[in-house]
Amino acid sequence: MKDFDKQPTDVQADQFGRTSAALLSQGAHKLPANIKDRLHAARMKALSVRKPEKALVRKPIFAGSSGTWTSGSNGVWDTVGWVAPLVVLVFGLIGIAQWQDDSRINDIAEVDAALLSDDVPPDAYADSGFMAFLKNGPLSDSGDSATDSALSK
Repeated sequence: MKDFDKQPTDVQADQFGRTSAALLSQGAHKLPANIKDRLHAARMKALSVRKPEKALVRKPIFAGSSGTWTSGSNGVWDTVGWVAPLVVLVFGLIGIAQWQDDSRINDIAEVDAALLSDDVPPDAYADSGFMAFLKNGPLSDSGDSATDSALSK
């Protein structure tokens, strides 16, 4: 009873399979012809609906000259497959950095042009009161509109 817990070895399993096949072959000779035909038809039907077995394909693996392991496939296309996106990424980042630099230079040039062409001296922009004045708008505009509306009446 304790032998049921043990797993048979490969040799024992192979011997059991051969013995079982021999006993079944001996017993098949004693069967009537109609049962043999039905068993043969059932076997053919079972084989026709059987799923195909997956074939294991092994690729050779070689050590490359750089000390890395390669599978022997087309090395050029494998290298291009990961180098090309990396090159595109690097050039994209360089392009973005260049565009940001150009944008920053254009903004600084615009401010410089406004400062140089304005009647207000550049020191006035450093005064916090003047910046508040610019945000709220000039007081003369509101006063001019009041005097204009008084004159029109």
